[in-house]
Amino acid sequence: MKRIVLYVLLLMVGAALGVAGYGAYATLMKEPLAEEQESQEPLYWVAPMDPNYKRDKPGKSPMGMDLIPVYEEETTAQDDGAGVVRISPAVENNLGVRTAQVKKGVFDSEIRTIGYVKYDEDQLVHIHPRVEGWIEKLYVKSEGDPVKKGEPLYDIYSPTLVNAQEELVLAINRGNPRLIQAAEERLEALQVPASTIRSVKASKRVNQSVTLFAPQDGVIDNLNVREGFFVQPGTTMLSIGALEEVWVVGEVFERQAALVEEGDEVTLTSEYLPGETWNGTVDYIYPTLNSKTRTAQVRTRLDNSDRLLKPNMFMQLAIHSRGDNTAQQIPREALIRTGGQNRVVLALGGGKFKSVEVKVGRVGEDIVEILDGLSVGERIVTSAQFLLDSESSKTSDFLRMNHDESVTAQAQEEMDQDDHAGMGHVMEGDTTQAQEEMDQDEHTGMDHSNSMESDSE
Repeated sequence: MKRIVLYVLLLMVGAALGVAGYGAYATLMKEPLAEEQESQEPLYWVAPMDPNYKRDKPGKSPMGMDLIPVYEEETTAQDDGAGVVRISPAVENNLGVRTAQVKKGVFDSEIRTIGYVKYDEDQLVHIHPRVEGWIEKLYVKSEGDPVKKGEPLYDIYSPTLVNAQEELVLAINRGNPRLIQAAEERLEALQVPASTIRSVKASKRVNQSVTLFAPQDGVIDNLNVREGFFVQPGTTMLSIGALEEVWVVGEVFERQAALVEEGDEVTLTSEYLPGETWNGTVDYIYPTLNSKTRTAQVRTRLDNSDRLLKPNMFMQLAIHSRGDNTAQQIPREALIRTGGQNRVVLALGGGKFKSVEVKVGRVGEDIVEILDGLSVGERIVTSAQFLLDSESSKTSDFLRMNHDESVTAQAQEEMDQDDHAGMGHVMEGDTTQAQEEMDQDEHTGMDHSNSMESDSE
């Protein structure tokens, strides 16, 4: 119980100290502002709801609100023009405003993306049978198994191969060279190995199953058969990929695809081998985009004699795109992108800033090409630009609203003057005509009374 009371007391003391500290801080912050306002003399007073209602002393607006004093700094800011924001050096320092110069030079951008390792398709061999038959024995058991050129892949039994061997044996027994050559050529066309053909010629015996061998070194890929499978022409039994050289295919976003050209240097790294770096060049840009990812594919060839890179491995690519020397550019961080337009904040000097619209060209990793809206040598804001852009837009809209209100008020005043003048003429004419009619009636009445008196007499 005592511990709870102690905690409560500590919380109350902390709250009291916090309130007292905040009050002292607020007082210290208000005192310089009050002293600064007292040291300045207002230029005039203006109505809060009508900036056109101005007076040279304090008072009330037509709506019964106190007039607001306007000082010289506020007038100067308005004279700077629509959208111009003026801030003091202290505020500029507190916001951390940094600027950069609009320059013209080589648009050399680095595009960072990811890619994946794949077989060199120029060295990828697909194994298809030339005849129908059954796989009696399969020497490779799984994908990824390494093979050497000349090693057996599978044994196949095919009636077509048996008949072709029998034709060669018959030709040899007849001693007809032309038939022997034709039988040999048929066996070669059916992919029967030369060693098997020599064995048949020497022994004059037919092999019921024929062994086929690997045409190159590599690893097994896309193994689609097992022992006992029936195969026919057109069946992709397996593939053999060489790993001495591999391809790395990178994915480049659609907006950056135009920056990449064949021959651009590429630096590659992999999380699989931290610290290792590979260098290559873009040797091919695929002509179509991926419809799902909206990316363009670029290819790089890498030497892989040490077999460190493996197919389907992810890689990080840094493509060093080569640009031209006519691009006007700014840092990418200075660009403010919105749904309707692209803007930057100009540093006009003297604590003045203004948000302007720009037309954007190519977009690199760190720089942006500007096609219109800026001139070489101008300075643009690269930090705190969002706050300045918001204030600039607000100031521009406020001044535009005041201008519209002034035009409307002036037009309304002219209409009132015209109406008043017209009403004056009409009323004056009507009054004169009415007065004349009244005088005539009175005069007529007076004549009738005199006549009646004369008759009576």
